[in-house]
Amino acid sequence: MQQTKLENTAKPASPDGIVVLYKEAGMTSHTATAKVARLFGAQKAGHTGTLDPMATGVLPILLGRSVKAAEYVTEGDKHYLAEMTLGLVTDTEDTTGQVLSTCLDMPDEAAVQAAVASMQGKVRQVPPMYSAIKVGGRKLLDLARAGQTVERPPREVTVYSIQAHPLSDRVWRLDVHCSKGTYIRTLCADIGKKLGCGAVMSALCRAEAAGFPLSCAHTLSQLSAMTEEERRACLLRPEDTFMAGWPAYRAPDFFAGLLYHGCAVALKKLAGLPPVSGGQKIRLYDARGFFAVASVCTGEEGEPALRAEKIFRL
Repeated sequence: MQQTKLENTAKPASPDGIVVLYKEAGMTSHTATAKVARLFGAQKAGHTGTLDPMATGVLPILLGRSVKAAEYVTEGDKHYLAEMTLGLVTDTEDTTGQVLSTCLDMPDEAAVQAAVASMQGKVRQVPPMYSAIKVGGRKLLDLARAGQTVERPPREVTVYSIQAHPLSDRVWRLDVHCSKGTYIRTLCADIGKKLGCGAVMSALCRAEAAGFPLSCAHTLSQLSAMTEEERRACLLRPEDTFMAGWPAYRAPDFFAGLLYHGCAVALKKLAGLPPVSGGQKIRLYDARGFFAVASVCTGEEGEPALRAEKIFRL
């Protein structure tokens, strides 16, 4: 009997990891995420921190079980390179919106530098109506498109550093390091208010997010041109990137099993555990590698204990 050798047609394991995408202008973050998910054949995908359609730059996209790490990625600081145009006010706080007012009288360089410098530190921003923030279960963006304006409570953000470089008497380049939740559009608009001439954001590039710089980002075209093996080689692991600075602990098999199933284990039982305190995130490992993020809690007997808060392995 002639035997035919059957090829192994088993599908490769579902992709799991982080793709650092360079999002190009003219595309929403949602669309970019969907395109990356299709390229990798991922059933689950999510992005970390929306970039406006006009913006470019770093957009970390989580695939597979790495989606569970989203809340940890979004905690990271951001670095933006922006362009601010003076003498213009729009309803979106950028050049895509409806013009509300214009001004031809431009402030001098010293006044602009002073207004920009005043934005460094903790500042309170009123989120723009054209944003993805939800009020009463509806996105502000949808309300704005319906012609509605609602009260938005100001939010405190931190601008760690901001530098301004003139490109012309009206156009300035801003280099901003800031906390999550900072709206660069609003930063430009607030600078314009201080100067009395108005200002809008006319370009934006996110140069770094969650510790991922532009240098490690891939465009959709680059990813599309790769083989499946090459694409998968681009996947980064949460535990090796933005979690890398957290304490790591390899639990003995018995305690690893308890932690995996949600039990709290007293710290005094975990030999070799690095010094940790309440609120500190810990990378948990067993003989097979990384499997969870844990934190300190109060055990059944009131003693400090360790409990897994996110399981990353099936």
